[in-house]
Amino acid sequence: MNYRAVLFDFDYTLADSTRGIAECINYALAEMGWPAASAVAISETVGLSLSDTLCRLNRSATPQQCAEFSRHFIARADQVMVASTTLYDTTRTVIPDLKQRGLAIGVVSTKYRHRIEGVLERERMRKYFDIIIGGEDVAQHKPHPEGALKAVEALGLAAKDILYVGDSVVDAETARRARLPFVAVLTGVTVQHAFAGYAPIAILDSLARVPELLNNHSSSRE
Repeated sequence: MNYRAVLFDFDYTLADSTRGIAECINYALAEMGWPAASAVAISETVGLSLSDTLCRLNRSATPQQCAEFSRHFIARADQVMVASTTLYDTTRTVIPDLKQRGLAIGVVSTKYRHRIEGVLERERMRKYFDIIIGGEDVAQHKPHPEGALKAVEALGLAAKDILYVGDSVVDAETARRARLPFVAVLTGVTVQHAFAGYAPIAILDSLARVPELLNNHSSSRE
């Protein structure tokens, strides 16, 4: 199988937004009169929807509190998120490499598309991406496959021809529901054995190994 496109998660896969996410979460909690969350607790919410984030931090949160939390988080994120997000060095090399091979490149994330685009434009990387599906583009967030399926449709390819790369079991479950081949990268907080039940094509320690994986995967089928 020669893949024709690669879709990526964003946070902890292509970039580190932890500093901005932490600031926005604790800003929202403070506005609600709640105590700040720990760095460890916050890191475990990266990639979740805002409602799921608050539920992970406080399992007794009500829908009304989730809505309030989301409003405060978004207000602060509009001010700080793009500036506080850093692309991984491997992203700067791997993405142009894959594009040069003729692959279509995309992102499927719970992060708002306009924030992802802001980071990529700042880094002069937006031109490499054919499709970006963010949190504002779907009614249901990952692991629901809506975003992934929208990307598949927009690319005009069969799911089997598109590789999905992510760092969490949320990404793995999204890929499974969308019937996309999946590769896990260990650049987030999810440990290797957590992916065992998802039958990933590979579990990589770094995004830098994706081109090598594609080379090996292609040559094994020639």
